[in-house]
This record gives sequence, structure tokens and C-alpha cells, in this order.
Amino acid sequence: MLTLRPEDIRLDCQAADWRAALEQAAESLQQAGLTAPAYRDGLFQRETQSSTYLGNAIAIPHGTPESREHVHVTGVRVLQFPSGVEWHDGQRVHVLVSIAAQSDEHLDILRQLTHVLDDDSVGQRLAEARSTAEVAALLSKAVVEARLDAETLCLGFPARDARELALAGAARLRQLGCVGNGFVAAVAERELARLGQGLWLATSGQGVEIPALALATPEAELVSGGETVKGVFCLAAQGDAHRGLLERILALLDSGAAELSSADAATVLARLAGESATAHTRLARVLNAHGLHARPAKQLVQVARRQGIPIHVRLAEGGGAAVPTTSLTKVINLGARRGQQLAFSAEGEHAAEALDAVCRAVADGLGEQVMPFDESRERIVPQADAAPAEPLPDNTPHPGVAASPGLAIAPVFVLQTPRFDYPERAADPAEQQRRLQSAIVEGVAQLEALESEARGGEVAQILSMHEEMLQDPELFEAAREGIHEGRSAEAAWWEAIETAAHAQEMLADRLLAERAADLRDVGRRVLGILCNVSLPEPPETPYILVTDDIGPSDVARLDTRRVRGLLTARGGATAHSAILARALGIPAVVGAGERVLTLADGSELILDGERGRVTPAPSAERRAAAEQRLAERQQREAEAWKTRFEEARCRDGHRVEVAANLGNTTHAADAVERGAEAVGLLRTEFLFMAHAQEPDLDTQIAEYREALDALKGRPLVARTLDVGGDKPLPYWPVPKEDNPFLGLRGIRLTLTRPEVLETQLRALLLAAAPDAEGTPRPLRIMLPMVKDVGEFRAARAVFDRLVDEIPPTERATDVQLGVMIEVPSAALLAPTLAPEVDFFSIGTNDLTQYTLAIDRDHPVLSAQADGLHPAVLRLIEMTVAAAHAHGKWVGVCGELASDALAVPVLVGLGVDELSVSARQVPLVKARLREFGLNEARAQAELALGQATSEAVRDALEAR
Repeated sequence: MLTLRPEDIRLDCQAADWRAALEQAAESLQQAGLTAPAYRDGLFQRETQSSTYLGNAIAIPHGTPESREHVHVTGVRVLQFPSGVEWHDGQRVHVLVSIAAQSDEHLDILRQLTHVLDDDSVGQRLAEARSTAEVAALLSKAVVEARLDAETLCLGFPARDARELALAGAARLRQLGCVGNGFVAAVAERELARLGQGLWLATSGQGVEIPALALATPEAELVSGGETVKGVFCLAAQGDAHRGLLERILALLDSGAAELSSADAATVLARLAGESATAHTRLARVLNAHGLHARPAKQLVQVARRQGIPIHVRLAEGGGAAVPTTSLTKVINLGARRGQQLAFSAEGEHAAEALDAVCRAVADGLGEQVMPFDESRERIVPQADAAPAEPLPDNTPHPGVAASPGLAIAPVFVLQTPRFDYPERAADPAEQQRRLQSAIVEGVAQLEALESEARGGEVAQILSMHEEMLQDPELFEAAREGIHEGRSAEAAWWEAIETAAHAQEMLADRLLAERAADLRDVGRRVLGILCNVSLPEPPETPYILVTDDIGPSDVARLDTRRVRGLLTARGGATAHSAILARALGIPAVVGAGERVLTLADGSELILDGERGRVTPAPSAERRAAAEQRLAERQQREAEAWKTRFEEARCRDGHRVEVAANLGNTTHAADAVERGAEAVGLLRTEFLFMAHAQEPDLDTQIAEYREALDALKGRPLVARTLDVGGDKPLPYWPVPKEDNPFLGLRGIRLTLTRPEVLETQLRALLLAAAPDAEGTPRPLRIMLPMVKDVGEFRAARAVFDRLVDEIPPTERATDVQLGVMIEVPSAALLAPTLAPEVDFFSIGTNDLTQYTLAIDRDHPVLSAQADGLHPAVLRLIEMTVAAAHAHGKWVGVCGELASDALAVPVLVGLGVDELSVSARQVPLVKARLREFGLNEARAQAELALGQATSEAVRDALEAR
């Protein structure tokens, strides 16, 4: 609740313009100890996204979500400008309500301020106020939400007279915690008021905790005292808070209530909301991560106004009154959260078309990037029995996504994902809050115990991150707010988890989007404690774990002495669970589909984490072949590690460089220790994502030099910033796109802000300057998502200018500029690119998905996105031929480079460098030593002659 004290308010402020006023607001928050100085940047960044002008001469400046880390304590500071300040949107402002919010408290503060906007004179009164008490009185108002929803309705009750209906309504309100026994007793003693049209009213203010309205209707036609009884309203009155409920009853009587006695809950709520029986209605679900806050609400109002007819909106699942969509403050005051449905209504000839337009705008996100609403993930409840999936055939390989290399042969243990059943609402907020706090404390203790037993630093780090998530005050505060709105501890907690997870999914790239799984993992841990649900115990003998999906902490709990492999129906190869499986050395196949859950406990399975295949109930011959492969692999891994520092060459001496792909500069030293001869792909976007603001020149230089120093003269291939609509930066918002993978991303995006590209190129050139002894640091700069030579030339112009500007003694002297071949047009036009670039590096992950039109993370099709498809191989062949014709080298930095079957094919196509994950470097080097160049060329020719990726793999395996 917004409560203002005299010390929170500053009178008689003066400012020349809105920027000066905002500087004063930032200073007041900092002086009060609410924020750090850096919060000031968040205030200004918010204004660049959307004006915070609220109405009636009031603006509510607040920071961006990224600036919340600079908030020490949630609070507000009010600044009065009697002479007024012209805001940047042209509005005149007399009062700034400056907000420091650690989560989304500013939305609640905003909703509490909306009452001020109903009074047109308040702006002048705020300007003329001569005391802090007067300003506080104008702004502060305790908001009491009266309750009317489907749960307060008691329809079809078997009553014998009107009084029984009144008591049924009173009892319902008592069950919901709105009233106490005193209210029920008062209703029993009082006479009912006749409203007309067969409706009656029972009301009392005694024992009321929350003002509310119940309606009880009879099961069958009811006549009491000679009059027809269609329903009895039971009103719990409190101050003025129930006045709106009473007004809606009166409006219902004016519009007619004939159908009320036989109506269902949705119809009753619609009529009480003011919708007539002749109105057109539509439902639209809010998809925005933070609900219908100011910016999307403003978009909704603008769309609705363009329709030219009156449109009203309300929360479909509640009993709130419908409000006009032309009123921004009333739309905001609905407080619609993600997942809630809005009910729109309109009357007239063009009502249907107008409602369709408004609902489309809501579905599109109202100017924000949104994720689809998946009911099964938003709310964890038991699901109705679905048709069983068709079992997997015996002794037949089944595809999935290769997530962690290795081969496993063992019986399966099928672990069904737990389901949690819990009530949506609860009556005692204090008890619910206590339960949640206790569950979180227990969850943290569980994670601490797991962390102490964790094997390997990566496991411990992720578990430690989970501990921090559970102790995040924003998560608890969001859940606490839900509890005080009447939700159970379970429902409020899961809503807080889902809101945070969806925000993560929208603000990060594909890899970081899968970190939302971590939030849901810690969420399920607490939910399991609240619901007293635990997982079944696995067998004591070795097994392959089969499950729908698995959280990182579940992987960390696995006993690697017994778990031979991991198979999931869902999930991606970049999720933390997959990363941990690789860290623990557990072979894993993920995203294999629901059919894997039909496997019988104890049945035998062959799991190939390298090829992404599983074979249930294998024949004796297939099992023997797998056992031989397993023994050979174990011996090969041991031998590969011993020879990891040897130069990578084929059996006949043909040289192929083996490099490492890195997402973090700190891992460069580890890559060298594993035998990497270079870094073939440094994903620099992770540096940009690790900062709340764009990293400056010095920060970038320090990061890049860390990797270059660790490489000790080995080459570094750094990809320039590769972000966009599919993986946006929070401080670089881009417009919502229907298909961000085909939109403004990679070099296309950075060319729209050449100063960002220039700073990064400058940082790379300076970081790679020769060391103190004058030894060069080889640097290769790679441009992502280049479609043709025009984009390369635009970036080359910036690069060449910097090379000319920076003295040779201060910059890289061994430097090349190349492009990443991941767009099919770049491969097809390689002959026009090759004369101008210094090298090509082929990103087979994206090249495959663009060539085959299959999203590599698609839950159903991802297994078909195979880089060994002959169409992809032909594009690689064209690229290599064009490069070698001009004396340029070609690398491959996608997953295909570490595929044991693909390695000789790529070498046979003429690839000069293979860049793989650091763990794979020794094995890829060892694989090269198993064949000569002539044999590799024969395998490449064999692969190019096939029609499908399956045929390619079958032919190569047979060879």
C-alpha cells in the first residue's frame, strides 16, 4: 500500500526541463538511501522506452527491470513542481512520484494512484498545495478490493425459501474468508429487501473482513410468500468499498434480470459487469510477462479507440465491472496478469470486427515480445488421462537430440514427472505465508546438502545459483502479494515462478531462454515440499533414467555409479540439465518425444548420446555390436587424452586444425589444457548479456585479452555481437517480429548502430596488440548472419578505418576479417565473397535449420535438423571450393564438427579447421588420426550421392 510520510515529499522544486526534473528525482531516491547512483540511468532509459506520464499532471518515473539491482529498498519520493515542467511527450507535470521498486511493486503503486485520475481538478490542487500533508492526502488512499467472482456465486442451491438462499450466500462468503460468524448471524436475523424482478438483497457490515457480493439462485422454480424468487444477493458491506457492488446490482435491475435464475456463472458475471444479453463478446488472454502494465495498456487503448465504437473490457474470471477501453487508467487498474483472460464486449453493426481487431492486438503482445501461453506449464495440476502414446518398436533406433556424448547399455527406469494438486485459494494469508517461508527454507537446505555432495565445480555452481534463486526477495514478494490477494501458498508461488520464467524467456537468447528451466526447477522443489510430493526411489542396480524432462538439481542428485544414461521426452541440448550431464560424463539424449515414456521399467535400452539415438529391446546382434563400440570408445577416450597435445593430423599427415568453441573468455585456459590449437568461435554476445548496460571499451578489452593471454599465441576467432529479435539485449530493445530468426539480427542489427560495432572492433584490435616481447596475438574477427558481399563491405569499411587510425604498435598486427556462413545465400554466393574475405567459418547449426526450414530446437522436428543432410553438405562443398580458389581457409564451428561420422566427410570436402566444444577436442584429434585424406574424400563423395540425411548416415555406418 502506498503510504506517504512528510519526509517522502519535497515541495517547491524548480526545473528548466524534464531532464533536470528527472535528475532531481534520481538524486532524491539516492539521498533517501533507496537506490545506488546507477539507478539514475535506469530512470532515463525507461523514458526512452515509454513516457511515464500518468495523467492529471502526475508522472511516475521508475527504472527498467535491469536497473532493479541498484535498488536497496523499495520506496517512493514525491517532488512537487508548482510552476510545472513540460514532459518529453508534451504533457505538463506538477508532481513526480519517483519509484524505486525491487520487483513489480510500481504496478501496485500505479493502481493505487488511479483514483487520483478520476478527479480532473487534482492536478491544479497538487500544484497549489502548500504542505506535505496536503500532497500526501491528495495522493494516498487505501485501496480495498471488493470481491465478486465465480467462487462467490452459489447457483442452483436446493433452498425452500428466500432466507435459505440468503444464508447459503452468507455461508459461501464465510467459507472464502470474507466474513465471520457475526455476519452470518446478522443475515439470519434481518429481513430481506425486495429488489424486484424476483431478486432480493441481504446485507450487513457486521464481521466483514473483505467487502464481497454473493448471489444464491434456487435449484428449481421457487415461490416464497407468494412471490417468485429468482435469486438473493448477499452483500458484505464495509465503508464505501462495497458501493461499486451495490451500483452494479442496481444497473442489472435497470437492464433486466430475467435470465439470471437459470444462468451459469460466466453469464451472471457478465450481466453484473454491465454486459447486455445482446452484446458481442470475445475473450483474449494476456501474454505479457508483467501483465497489462502501462505500456501494453496504452497500446490497447489506442487500438480500441481506432475501432470507432464503444468497447468495454473486464477480467473474465473475476467479477469486476467492465470498464471502457478508452480509459488508460481504468484499463491499468484491472491489474490483469499474464495468463488471465480479458472479456471484451461491444454492441452495434461492426462490433464483431472491432472485437476481433482488439483481440488480435492482445494476442500479438501489444507492442511487447511475448511467449505463447502453455496451460500445462503455467499451472501444475493433475491432467486428465490422455490417449496413450504408441509404444516404441523393439530393436529399432529412435531419434532424439544428442545432448551429452557417450554410449550406454542398461535397463531403463521410467520416472514420471510429478503432478501437484493444490487449491487455488486459501482463507488464512498469514498461515499461507508461514507455509511458504518454511518450504523455501527447507528447499534451500536441500540444495545446500546437494551442493556439498556435488561432483565437479560446474554442478556446485549451478546448485549455488539455485540457492540464490530461492532466496530472491523478488520471488517471495511476488508470491506474498498473491497470497494477500487470496491465493494459496502453492498457487501464489507458482504464479511468481512462471512470471519470472517467462520474463527470462523473453529477455534472453535461446541458450539463456532455457535457463527458465532453472526457475521452474526451484519452483517445483518448493511446490513438492508444500504438497508433500516426493520422487520414487530408483533401483539399486545400474539403469538408464527415462523421464519427461529433468531439472538441473535432479541431474546433480544422480548417482553416477548407477546412472548409465539419461533420456528425456522434452528439453534441448543447451539446457542446464544437458550441460550438467556432460559435466558428469553421463551420456544423454533429450527431446526424443512422449513415446519414450511408454518404455517398460527394466527393459533394456541402447542410448547413443553422440548420434542422438536410442534403441529399445535390442537384438543380441545389435547389443553385441554396441558393447564392442562401448569398449572401443572407452579405450579411445583414454588414448585420446594421452595424445591431446599432439598436432591434429590425418593418418597420412594431412593437417586439419582442431579448435574450441567458447561462450566465456575464462574458459580459454581450460580449452588449451584439453589440447585446443585455437579458439575457433568466441561467442562475444555473452559478454554483452552479462552486463545491465552495454559494456564499454575498457571492459571489452579486458575480457578479450583474458582469452588471448590464455591462448599464448594460438589464434582467436571472435564472432562479433550476434543478437537480435530471437535473443535481444535488455538495453537494446528491438521491435517485435513475427519470425525473429529471419529478422533483424547479427550483422544486420549491428549495422543499424555502427557505433556499437566500431567499439567492439576497436576493443578486439586493441586487446590483440603484441605482448610486451613483441609477440603477435593472432586475431580472426568473424561477422555473423552475412547474406551477401554488401553487408560484408559495410562492416569492412569500419574495420579498415580503425586499422588505419590505430598505430600498429597498439593494435593487432596478425588479424583477419571473415564471415560466418550460416545463411544459405552466403554459401550460394561464396564465389563473390571469397575474393574479399580472409576466411569462412561455417555455422552448421543455423545453416542446417535455414536450409531445411526446421528450427533446431523444435520439440518434434529437431531430430530431423541433421547437418549431414546432402543439401547442407553441398552448400559446404560450394563454400570450400570458392574459398580455396582464392587461397582462403574454411572452418566449421557447428555441432557437426564433433560428429564422429561427419568428421571424415568434412575433411573430404576440404575443410581446414574443426572447432568443437573443449571436451571434444581430444576425441576429434584422435578421430582424424583414424583415416587419410583419400579415404575422407571417398566418404564425402559417398555422402553427397545420397538423398536424405538418414541415407547418408546409413551409408557411412555401413562403410
